[in-house]
Amino acid sequence: MRKGDTIKLKIDRVAQGGHGVGRVDGFVVFVRGAVPGDTVTALLTRKKKDFAEARVIQVTDPSPHRVEAPCPYFGRCGGCQWQQVGYPRQLEYKKGLIEEAMARIGGLPDIVVHDPIGSEKIFGYRNKMEFSFSDRPWIMREHPPLTPPIKGGEHCAGAPTKSGEDLAQAPSNTNGCLMEDVRRKSDPSGKGGDEAAVALGLHVPGSFSKVLNIEACLLQEERGNEILRAVRRFAKESGLPPYNLKTHDGFWRFLTLRRSAYYKVWMVNVITSEYRRDVMELLAGFLVSSFDDVKTVVNNITTRPAAIAVGEWEAVLEGPGVIEDRMWHYTFQISANSFFQTNTPGAAELYGTVAEYAELKGSESVLDLYCGTGTIPILLSSRCMQVVGMEISKSAVEDAEKNCRANSVQNCRFVLGDIRTLLSSLSIRPDVLIIDPPRAGMHKDVVRKLLDLAVGKIVYVSCNPATMARDLAEMKDSYDLVEIQPVDLFPHTYHIESVAKLVRKRRTAQGSKR
Repeated sequence: MRKGDTIKLKIDRVAQGGHGVGRVDGFVVFVRGAVPGDTVTALLTRKKKDFAEARVIQVTDPSPHRVEAPCPYFGRCGGCQWQQVGYPRQLEYKKGLIEEAMARIGGLPDIVVHDPIGSEKIFGYRNKMEFSFSDRPWIMREHPPLTPPIKGGEHCAGAPTKSGEDLAQAPSNTNGCLMEDVRRKSDPSGKGGDEAAVALGLHVPGSFSKVLNIEACLLQEERGNEILRAVRRFAKESGLPPYNLKTHDGFWRFLTLRRSAYYKVWMVNVITSEYRRDVMELLAGFLVSSFDDVKTVVNNITTRPAAIAVGEWEAVLEGPGVIEDRMWHYTFQISANSFFQTNTPGAAELYGTVAEYAELKGSESVLDLYCGTGTIPILLSSRCMQVVGMEISKSAVEDAEKNCRANSVQNCRFVLGDIRTLLSSLSIRPDVLIIDPPRAGMHKDVVRKLLDLAVGKIVYVSCNPATMARDLAEMKDSYDLVEIQPVDLFPHTYHIESVAKLVRKRRTAQGSKR
């Protein structure tokens, strides 16, 4: 097999990353857009010694679990991976990914993994969306079929089909539906000058520079899509160019929208390469006069070349510069760059599971590693004697302290610094340890030092089954892994949050653990 070949194969399972898995004469192929139970014709896009990657060209025999994806951009932008799968089946896949990671990576094959707690909403659930500007808009020639073409059907209307090496090089996605570079089409010189050459949307999978110009994303509320279209229209009419990631010229970089699920208000954050007060104040005035639920507009400014939607400094253009959301009976202030779970009702379920597994009686000292803006400490504050949070981000600690003051919480304190260093100088002996690391999991030095603490109970929260399995494997000699409760905050993607309950093993009279 070589890159550019077309192959036919049966999909038998799903892998980490959301791809379907099939085999050709025993050789593993990961197929983007495929569903277990499908028989597909696929195009090889990458060939390695031990595996290959491909994308679906045609579904010749569809899985009974395949459904029609409602989004016309599905398969062409990087926002979703599983809209073509019914939601109950998505939850089954996610549970399977956790069980597989525990067995294969963690060496923990017999762990109790409960059925995932599903999301209250499966569309319009995200309270934060980040969109990219580009001077190279990519659009689909016409709206494609909502799922890869079934045998006997047609490819996208108006888009000629290709095969072999031509298709491997084409700017296409799941089913070979061709997309066009608007700027190159309208201005062959590539020098710009056409207002159509402003993209605002989501990235094409596997590309940092190709932005699919979209009218709406179904993962956010419709009001967010109205704001998205209004900002793009304003950017086009401003005469200022989008930022170019290769030349590092241009003005418009990112648009981040945040919504309070409880108070139903919006924050608009526009990230630019420089501060143009006249332009940005005009945009802010336009937004608050057009949308009565846009309560604050901020401008983050960054000159850094990295494609990260965080500014080096921030200008508040309208409103207080923050919005508030509510979880349980606590209120949280959310600034443009602060972390807050993107599915508010789902986060309430997640943290409810944390509280259940912590089994607090009121007299405990709790240590929360990677505490972020203090959400977990504040939610647990009324159930224990004290909570100490550790966090490396200064702005997150400042937000945590503000949130404590806003909620009159007095038994939480936060320590700023590298956890590897902070654990060595810990001033309390915790009864319960909460760990909620980033996707990369814990550093090995952190694992060693927390094992030295010999805390009786650990509640581990993870958004990455692979790194969770790796970390729990490091602790299995000292702790029994009692159970894992998955909580789905990200419908139509392969991402899943999990909460694991660990209890320290008891020692026998001879000192051995049991």
